Amino acid sequence: MILQNIHQKINKQQSLLAVLLDPEKIVHSSLSALVNQIHEAPISHIFIGGSTDENAQIKTLVKELKKLTHLPLVLFPGHADQVVPQADAILFLSLLSGRNPRYLIDHHIQAVPTLIESNIEIIPTGYILVDGGKRTKVQEVSETKPIPQDQLTRIVHTALAGQYMGKKLIYLEAGSGANYPVSTAVIHAVKKQLSIPLIVGGGIRTKTQIEQAYLAGADLVVIGTAFENDPNFFNTINS
Repeated sequence: MILQNIHQKINKQQSLLAVLLDPEKIVHSSLSALVNQIHEAPISHIFIGGSTDENAQIKTLVKELKKLTHLPLVLFPGHADQVVPQADAILFLSLLSGRNPRYLIDHHIQAVPTLIESNIEIIPTGYILVDGGKRTKVQEVSETKPIPQDQLTRIVHTALAGQYMGKKLIYLEAGSGANYPVSTAVIHAVKKQLSIPLIVGGGIRTKTQIEQAYLAGADLVVIGTAFENDPNFFNTINS
């Protein structure tokens, strides 16, 4: 069980690091080399997904990754069409920071027929988009605005509302390619009130930023654009 394993590692005070693979940005001919880099880094999970998948590449990506790695493959879907039963788990995301019904419940209902027929682990996750200094793909596709990072009380209350609703994880996201990540002040304020694991992603580009997120309270950090833009990024976090 992926969620159970996350809790076990947190209880052992082990920091978790996930790499996010966007199906639209992966060059399949280079996937084997990329997975080798992932295996050499302190990666605990592979997240798969993106705001869009216009060429329906996610199924192929999951299938190929299954042959190349034993790391947990966790779906990070932007749409019900991105639900692939062959993955190990799915972050069943509700965009709590927005009020677009498609991302609060509609896509979830559309995904149910596929989920019923699968053995994939479903992890209810509260997804909170915070301002990372630029208009991101998440904001564009979801048609929702991020919460300004100086609105600490609003962010904390949104996270707690997710926990009270029964979410098993809270995901603070600055958006792919954000100018700056979720601040340590936001991470600390949210983690101080939560009793469930906290994921942080978006705009994290350096080893120092990863370490700062952990120190502020993140249980699992997600990196994506950093390694897309820098093939040597994994060497950086290993140093």
